[in-house]
Amino acid sequence: MSRLQVLLASLCFGTTGTAQALGPDGLSPAGVGAGRILIGGAILVAIALLAGGARSLRALPAKPVLIAAAAVASYQLSFFAAVADTGVAVGTIVALGSAPALAGGIEWAITGTAPAKAWAMATALACAGVAMLALAGADASISLPGVGLALIAGASYAGYTLAAKRLLTNHHTPETVMAAAFGLGAVLLLPVLLVAGSGLATPEGASLILFLGIVPTALAYLLFARGLKRLSAAETATLTLAEPLTAALLGVLVLAERMTAPAAAGAALIGAGLLVLAAPELRRPATVPA
Repeated sequence: MSRLQVLLASLCFGTTGTAQALGPDGLSPAGVGAGRILIGGAILVAIALLAGGARSLRALPAKPVLIAAAAVASYQLSFFAAVADTGVAVGTIVALGSAPALAGGIEWAITGTAPAKAWAMATALACAGVAMLALAGADASISLPGVGLALIAGASYAGYTLAAKRLLTNHHTPETVMAAAFGLGAVLLLPVLLVAGSGLATPEGASLILFLGIVPTALAYLLFARGLKRLSAAETATLTLAEPLTAALLGVLVLAERMTAPAAAGAALIGAGLLVLAAPELRRPATVPA
């Protein structure tokens, strides 16, 4: 059930690109990112207040909340800056591909528990698939500053996942944890929204960030947190690699994009990696003593 929740969250994450493609032209990606966090954060705070009251938010320890919120804001800024500098393909590969490895490595260093072999195999397959999917038909150029920004984005995602995992392990509810991280993250991103949010006040722009705030932010991260509560940070980060697979399929089905053979092979690799990780373990039937 926990893996299914993370996969459903990834399906929601994967709608972001299609929604932006169908939305109005000329919007700043950074402004859209800040706007979606503001809407999503406000919804998550309202849900947390209804579920547990203000006391549940005040009970959260400050340090992991600040780390999670800073990581939410940092990811938005560094990922969009990386894409602008080194292109969508390379930026996506480095950011999404590095996050599971960084989450697994940091979690290993903190807890002393090595990730399972199935996680390593699944991560390798899925990251290879992300690379093929992103590079298929793309004229990829590599910029070292852009790659560095993409690595910061991957580290931000890993840091957010690990900080949220710590809060969830300490028996705080998913609603409270997500509300604190995204509510404070939205406050940190307010200057970005004020500078780069022109065009979002139109009906089309408002509709776009409302959808992005509800589906791939509030709903997605509630599902994400519920799954993360029972899974390791490394496994959760790998399962979210279903996001680019979802985005590619929506591009074909909704935007009538053409999927090339390398892209199809990449999608198959991602699917294989997720199957390795998400398939239930086979258990032998219990033996009955004579």
